[in-house]
Amino acid sequence: MPAPTVRPFRRDDRDQLTDLVNRHIAAVVPGVSVSVNTVLGELERQPDEFLTDPWVSERLTLVAEQRRHVLAAAHLLRYRDDPDVGPHYRDAGAVDWFVCHPPASFRPDAERAADLLAHACLAQLARWNVRVRYADGALPAPVVHGLPRAWPHVRAAWERAGFRHVGDTQVILLARVGDLPADPAGAGVTVERTVGECGTRLTAYAERRALGFIEVDTGLARPERHVRAAGLADIGNLHVEPGERGTGLERRLLARAAEWLELCGVDRLAAYEAETDRAAIAELTGAGFTELTRTDRGWEHRPGRGQMPGR
Repeated sequence: MPAPTVRPFRRDDRDQLTDLVNRHIAAVVPGVSVSVNTVLGELERQPDEFLTDPWVSERLTLVAEQRRHVLAAAHLLRYRDDPDVGPHYRDAGAVDWFVCHPPASFRPDAERAADLLAHACLAQLARWNVRVRYADGALPAPVVHGLPRAWPHVRAAWERAGFRHVGDTQVILLARVGDLPADPAGAGVTVERTVGECGTRLTAYAERRALGFIEVDTGLARPERHVRAAGLADIGNLHVEPGERGTGLERRLLARAAEWLELCGVDRLAAYEAETDRAAIAELTGAGFTELTRTDRGWEHRPGRGQMPGR
């Protein structure tokens, strides 16, 4: 058996790459997958990242193959060193996503392929001479970002290459819309629907005073992106004024959001909370959410002895 080799992505890799990407998506969120066109489009630009995508100056996709079988793939970004680029991204390089087959008896070289690809990514970032090297798992699908705990084989490859988790950890939760609480009776509180920053906003008012709001995004399955995520929405924002916390307003907002989502044909609702916000997690789990996974956000290359050094 020949050893795995690393090379730039070719268009005829598209089906194998999409299959590998969908395997990783499926381990994080149920019922979601992406098309070949979505993956190919992601390699050229990221339309959902309207702020950071214009800062990208170069993109490169690498694959590790063995006998024409794609064992691993990674997408790299180089950000411009210009004043209009945010300080965190300025002159930075990033492994935007990294997918690989887990070690298995019928794929004895899977781990070797992942390591070869990780070091090829670092070599490319070194050639770009970037200030700092980041890593993420932002696949072109809703809910998938950071490094989910459902990908221990990717974590192992990153850590062997010298990447370290330096950011926060986020809990990803999911609820069946039908399991969310019913709207409790309450006098003097009305809920109005408007356009929000992150989706449709439902705001609770008492005597024209805003008590809190929830925003739900039902546009996760964008037709032009060919993402199979029908029936899935997420909470873009959930805010309750300090004086209204513990009054049941959160559940009332969730109940009104559930009514709206049912009219939209949505049957699953995702939510995200910082691992440290135990009160918010408890509120959501008490309202019918269950934990899907945890994802570690913010990875940076900090090599140890024997690993490729930074600039």
